[in-house]
Amino acid sequence: MTKHRTGVSSSYTGAEDKPREASMGSPQAPSKPGLVLLYAPNFENFQTAYVFAAPELIIGREPTNPVCVPEQAVSRQHARIAYTQGRWVLTDLGSRNGTMVDGQFVTEIDLVHGHEIRIGDAIFKFIETGAERYVPYRIDGFVAGARRSRALEELVGGANMDAIAADLERISPTELSCVILGETGTGKEIAAKGLHRVSGRRGSFQAINCAAIPPNLLESELFGFRRGAFSGADRDKPGLIKLADGGSLFLDEIGDMPLEAQAKLLRVLQAREVFPLGATTPEKVDIRVICATHRDLHQYVKEGKFRGDLFARLNEHVVRLPPLRERKEDIYQLARSFCVRYGSPQLGFTFSFLVALLHYDWPYNVRELESCIKRGVALTENAPLDTQQLPDAIAEHMKTYGQRSRVSGPSMLPPEPMAFAAPLPAPRRPAPNETELREMLVRHRGNVAAVGRELGKERMQVHRWLKKYGINLEDYRQG
Repeated sequence: MTKHRTGVSSSYTGAEDKPREASMGSPQAPSKPGLVLLYAPNFENFQTAYVFAAPELIIGREPTNPVCVPEQAVSRQHARIAYTQGRWVLTDLGSRNGTMVDGQFVTEIDLVHGHEIRIGDAIFKFIETGAERYVPYRIDGFVAGARRSRALEELVGGANMDAIAADLERISPTELSCVILGETGTGKEIAAKGLHRVSGRRGSFQAINCAAIPPNLLESELFGFRRGAFSGADRDKPGLIKLADGGSLFLDEIGDMPLEAQAKLLRVLQAREVFPLGATTPEKVDIRVICATHRDLHQYVKEGKFRGDLFARLNEHVVRLPPLRERKEDIYQLARSFCVRYGSPQLGFTFSFLVALLHYDWPYNVRELESCIKRGVALTENAPLDTQQLPDAIAEHMKTYGQRSRVSGPSMLPPEPMAFAAPLPAPRRPAPNETELREMLVRHRGNVAAVGRELGKERMQVHRWLKKYGINLEDYRQG
């Protein structure tokens, strides 16, 4: 599957980025490029984000490097990122284990916003602007300092979700109607429930999916009816609008609401009263309307599929929920929260499993990730989730992981590829004794990744054996 990246132009001069959505961050958006950590097994030893302060920086395991990756699989000076001729260029510096971008080995490549860069067992995301926003937020949910959102805990994630939650908190005490935009599975109803919870409104939260109810039943569900209003109406029934009196009404997929129902909803919002079907007098209601859609309502208005006056009435405040592929720094925290939700808070993840989660682009967003973790919890018996528990779509996508890029530069490719996640686990051998392990190190010139592949083990396990036997890798490495 080809990744689609946004081609936002960047400039090292630090010019201000274009204004952001009000729901996405501070009034004056920061503009520095940088690397955001998506995952590393020892992520506590990393900065959460590396803001570019110079036109050139080196990535490697040397502590003096601007981006220090503290693990033996990484060369002392592994890769360089430099700003040249109006673009950021990543160059592998002849590293022992290679450099990857979006799951492919590269030697040199122009970086674009959202590129995922793997150096050893550390995976980063390149950000063209606003890297400063990510600095306080660690991938496990720890925040250096106070979160901007103080009460709305439903939106799990780092910088982006905290900014959105804070924005919802700001409007929560007001009467503003709110439109929540986002792809399917991004959490629009969760955001709506959170907005209602922190609003202080004493009434209930009522929700309806306008796309899931036939048009001839939608009006009766929303507005209610009186006994005898139509065949089969043998009793009075209050609609969801009346049930939400004093609270919040959530209209999911409002772009699919029929035009006739739109006209009646507009009257409710303007007059603050509802006419049940078959009633002769209106009933006063006090509701806050929150609606959500993945449709382009502006275009629907132009095409006559949505009333412009209703759109103007609802569009008092807009919140955009980003798709999961644009906030992969939240995947680890989300996966952990789903383990807690489904009764396995102690459950861990193998590195290969997390590599697969980060490489996949999640077309159905957080809902799809939740299903993945829920399935894994059901299929494992207290062992860390591994590649065996990956859904077929992700396992299939990982088959191309680690391929050589045809668009990389002309310099020499690394002599040894790294060990990467695969749909099925590699054949496993018994743990080697000290003599066997030393023989492998000689044969592979101290390349832990190659030793791990031969043994069917991840590099972290090989490093544990090295520590157990007191073996110094530098004795086996050349250069």
